Formats: sequence, structure tokens, C-alpha cells
Amino acid sequence: MRTLLLLSLLTFFFATFSNHHATAATTSVDDDGDGDFIRSSCNTTLYPDVCYTSLSRYANVVQQNPGQLARVAISVALSKVHVTASYISNRTREADYGGSSRSALALHDCFSNLGDAVDEIRGSLKQMRQIGAAGAGSGSFLFQMSNVQTWMSAALTDEETCTDGFQDVADCPVKTDVCERVTNVKKFTSNALALVNSYASKGMP
Repeated sequence: MRTLLLLSLLTFFFATFSNHHATAATTSVDDDGDGDFIRSSCNTTLYPDVCYTSLSRYANVVQQNPGQLARVAISVALSKVHVTASYISNRTREADYGGSSRSALALHDCFSNLGDAVDEIRGSLKQMRQIGAAGAGSGSFLFQMSNVQTWMSAALTDEETCTDGFQDVADCPVKTDVCERVTNVKKFTSNALALVNSYASKGMP
């Protein structure tokens, strides 16, 4: 019941997120330097190719704004985690009807960790949307960015905890499948955190 409730909440949030951003996404990169800005920004991340491929379509939205780029990167990471959490939820139900108990436990723990990551990334995105509000000074900006950095770091840790939970599970298709998917998700979260750190280092919104 708890798993179904969490999945329902995740599905509702993702639908809201998708509708909100549907009109913002672009399918091509502008020729006025917006694409170059995203590429140069992505070069500071651990996975620059993944970063640029996933964010370049939002060039018209970002417009060489590091804060907006960080917000978009967080949004993309959130959608990736949500999709993976939904997928693993289905795998946990399959594991309940077959497979090793160790594998089933690792799946359940992984889903729980990804659910925590969704909450933390969602909190980061909410905080990012509040940055730059009227009257917000440098002290407020640094405090808010510290919150975002903390939550994004926690989300990345939760994702790593998911894959770590499979270390004692014998090699099998489920282990390989889930670990590959979550490892891919970690790239988006890591990139978003790097862009957040870059934005925070500027000291002002």
C-alpha cells in the first residue's frame, strides 16, 4: 500500500511537471550563443556529453542564465529519477512473486531511496524558484543555495545507496538492469549538482 501511494504521488507530480514545461522546451539550439553557453557550462560537469544532450533543447529558456540552467538541470534530473522509480516499483512487484529474497529486498530498498531522492530534488527545485525574490540579498541567496546543494547532494547519495544495496546480490538480469538504470540517473543528478555549485559560486542571483 505504501509503495502504491508513493508511486501515485510521484506520477501526479511528474504529470504536473511535464505539463508545466511542455511549452518551455525547444527542439533546436539558438544561433545567438545560447547553445555555446550551455556547452561551456556542461564542460564543468563530470558527464559533459550527457549534460549538453539533455539541456541544449532548452537553450531558448536558459538564454545564458546560469540560474535558469541550474533550474532546468534539476528539473531534468527530477524527471529521470521519477521514471526510474516508477520502473523499479514494477520490478519490486515482480520480485515479490519470484526471485531471491535478497534481490527483492535490494529492489524495495532501492525504490525507497529513489523516493527520498525525488523528495530532495523536488525540494531543491522549489528552493531554486524562490531565489532572486524581491528583497533577497546575497546572504539570503547563499543560504538558499546551501539548501539546494545539501538536498541535491543527499539525492545523489540516495541514488548511490540504491546501487550499493546490490553489492551482495548475485549477478542476475535484475541486478544488471536496475544498476545500469540508476547509474545513468546518477549522471543527471551529478550534472545538476555541478551546475548548482557553479551558480552558487557566483555569490548573487
